[in-house]
Amino acid sequence: MSNVRVAGVGLTPFGNTPERTSRDLFAEASIKAFEESGVPREDVDALFYGNFMGELSEHQGHQGPLMAEAAGIQAPATRYESACASSGAAVRDAVMRVRNGEDDVVLVGGAERMTNLGTAGATEALAIAADDLWEVRAGTTFPGAYALMAQAYFDEFGGEHEDLAHIAVKNHENALTNDKAQYQSAIEVSDVLEAPQISSPLGLYDSCPLSDGAAAVVLTSEEYADEHDLEAPVAITGTGQGGDRMALHDREHLARSPAARKAGEEAYADAGVDAGDVDLAEVHDCFTIAEVLALEALDLEPVGEGITAARDGRTTADGETPINLSGGLKAKGHPVGATGASQIAEVAKLLAGTHPNSSAVEDATTGVAHNAGGTVASATVHVLEVVE
Repeated sequence: MSNVRVAGVGLTPFGNTPERTSRDLFAEASIKAFEESGVPREDVDALFYGNFMGELSEHQGHQGPLMAEAAGIQAPATRYESACASSGAAVRDAVMRVRNGEDDVVLVGGAERMTNLGTAGATEALAIAADDLWEVRAGTTFPGAYALMAQAYFDEFGGEHEDLAHIAVKNHENALTNDKAQYQSAIEVSDVLEAPQISSPLGLYDSCPLSDGAAAVVLTSEEYADEHDLEAPVAITGTGQGGDRMALHDREHLARSPAARKAGEEAYADAGVDAGDVDLAEVHDCFTIAEVLALEALDLEPVGEGITAARDGRTTADGETPINLSGGLKAKGHPVGATGASQIAEVAKLLAGTHPNSSAVEDATTGVAHNAGGTVASATVHVLEVVE
């Protein structure tokens, strides 16, 4: 079984660019990934591409071959849809294909065009990742769903909105030096607490923005990397995936993420590591409470204690385990189909020492990327390690 090397990554800036199509965005990200990798396009065996709302935002299905064309490759191409975990799922399958020896070189990534729909249109489009019969038709949107999860957490374990505010402040601070981030501006705890309320207890600054953007990653087998003398010091050594019931009312717990726990346990076991080995992580913080649930599901914080991790400095850039050094979904942005692949790109750059925030984790050798769909009915987790 081959190690899967990260040969090159490419990201567009995340932000509000309604005039740009997803094929335009993915073409830009792919160009950057190929340039960094030094891998010729004709060596690519397959494309694995994540996208969630293309039919709604661009009236475009069958995006796999379209994005292969945009990336300048001629290879079999498959689109993956798993809500906000779409490109996380694409990465998982790409890793398995390379490991199994079916492919030597794959291009994996994703893109999303959202802002052209406007706030109301994008909110409606995102809502279809919930249970239409029992949630969407009742008027539930994701801010409301995550507010229910936050309140359930407070009821079970304690905590308050100010604890969540520290997560938003931390992630905005991390985004200041990330030129790909949508929001490169600092905020204070008071800004979070005084912002308009979206769905109690969550406010405007507890929520990630609507974003356009793309991410692309060139993965190769270890044999290919060695044969072509690639500069690829980081490998994906563990992969896992988990699922949960779709609708919140069907779940045993609202303040837990069993899908993420299963994915994390599988990825750790696959890589031969445990949570204590993790030096840094990019986790799916679509809302501030989501970061708390992710930390606990991944055993990076004990259950019931993740709520104070940012406030107490355990997850800040200079803390024990820095979380979301990219700025996270909260400040870097969340073009949903691109997010999972972008997390892989961020972790790889942090470990390779080429990220603007790598100085915060100079001795790091192990990182984790956690990507979630909906209210974490889907989750993927990947372990990345420095291997040379």
